[in-house]
Amino acid sequence: MEKILIIGCKRAMDDVCIGCSRCLVGFNRREGVFSMYKDVEAELTGLLNCGDCPGATIVTRMAQVNLWNKPQSEKITKVHVAPCILDHCPYKDTIFAKIKAKAGVEVVEGTHPYMPKDIFA
Repeated sequence: MEKILIIGCKRAMDDVCIGCSRCLVGFNRREGVFSMYKDVEAELTGLLNCGDCPGATIVTRMAQVNLWNKPQSEKITKVHVAPCILDHCPYKDTIFAKIKAKAGVEVVEGTHPYMPKDIFA
C-alpha cells in the first residue's frame, strides 16, 4: 500500500487553502496527478507545510513526520509536492531539491488539477 505525504506552502495552507481541501478532494477522487493511484491501494498519511519561507525547516519537519508516525508503524512511501509550492513559490527549486535529497522515497510533482483559469468567470 502506498502511504502518501503531501507537502505544501505554509502561507497558502494557512491563509488560502484552508484545510487544503483541493488536495484532499483530488486524492479522494484520484484526479490530477493522483490519477496514478486509480488502481492502486493508497492512503493519505499526512499533510505537511514547508515551515514558511524560504523552506529552511522542511527537512526537520519531514523528520518529525517520520518520528511521529513510527509508533504506529506508518512509513511514508511517496511524497507529493503541491501546486502552492510548484506554481507559486519563489523558493520552489530549493525546497523541492531539499525534499528530494532527504525523502528517501519517490517525490512526485503535483497533486490536484483544480487551478482556476479565471477568478471572476
